[in-house]
Amino acid sequence: MKECGYSEINTRGMFPMESPHINKKTSVRQKWEVFPGRNKFFCNGHIMMARQTGVFYLTLMLILVTSSLFFAFDCPYLAVKITPAIPVIAGILVFFVLGTLLRTSFSDPGVLPRATPDEAADLERQIDVANASTSGGYRPPPRTKEVVINGQTVKLKYCFTCKIFRPPRASHCSLCDNCVERFDHHCPWVGNCVGKRNYRFFYMFILSLSFLTVFIFAFVITHVILRSQQTGFLNALKDSPASVLEAVVCFFSVWSIVGLSGFHTYLISSNQTTNEDIKGSWSNKRSKENYNPYSYGNVFTNCSAALCGPMSPSLIDRRGFVQADMAQAVSTSNGLTMYGSTQSQSNMGKNNETPVLLEQY
Repeated sequence: MKECGYSEINTRGMFPMESPHINKKTSVRQKWEVFPGRNKFFCNGHIMMARQTGVFYLTLMLILVTSSLFFAFDCPYLAVKITPAIPVIAGILVFFVLGTLLRTSFSDPGVLPRATPDEAADLERQIDVANASTSGGYRPPPRTKEVVINGQTVKLKYCFTCKIFRPPRASHCSLCDNCVERFDHHCPWVGNCVGKRNYRFFYMFILSLSFLTVFIFAFVITHVILRSQQTGFLNALKDSPASVLEAVVCFFSVWSIVGLSGFHTYLISSNQTTNEDIKGSWSNKRSKENYNPYSYGNVFTNCSAALCGPMSPSLIDRRGFVQADMAQAVSTSNGLTMYGSTQSQSNMGKNNETPVLLEQY
């Protein structure tokens, strides 16, 4: 997107000496500092998360605590009695789980930029022209457009918050207050939306977490059984009380984690999203009228497209720069917070003394 610079001029005159009240020192801010969505940013905008992150920290704590207990109380015994490969495999799984979790949680899920005031005004003019060509009285602006994708008619809904017609498969997240491309769902466990740019990492996270949970649960039970054969069941529990806690945590979590992995495996194989599946948007049978236009008709091709396709670039330049005067121009209009890099504003104050922002391309 082409960057725009802004300069201040005074409406009373063109000479700097005639505008002593204008502060010529303009501090530069980054776009993530004035981002309109309900997100939190860390590390100078490199990390982007949802505002509600409490459940994410709970997820992180459960993984770290359970894994640490397994390494401290079970692995030493299992490495001697069975094989030293057990702690090695567990370490690889934990590393992969944490890596994919953080990659899912800290990345842009595919947020669509909101329309700038100029773009929103241009779209409204197009809508007004379309309404003027129709007979009769006033009609409200149309909320949908129709496009044809692989022979299937798909409706593009208008977002009154972002002032855009959302592209196919996009949806507006009410928690983050953003339109997300190929929106799947908002996941509080990872503290972020799951969309086009982080879905593959989310799937690899829950799949690897399933393997890790089953792995720890199986070898914790093995540890207890082996100790029971030597000292008795009660003494085995006394010798390794942490194993009981690990077994309880894994037992109650394995069903939901494995079930979630299976559900998303089904979604990937049919090239659907959670949002589309819940709404019943498409049928898996090509013979029906509401067949899925995004499916390639082959399980392996669908999986390859979802997991191995090219990574889309982020559409929001959250680390780009805006001037401080532009950041102050961020205002609320009809419940919409404006955000963009091509924003211009004209403010006429008393005696025409208020500066005006002009665009320089």
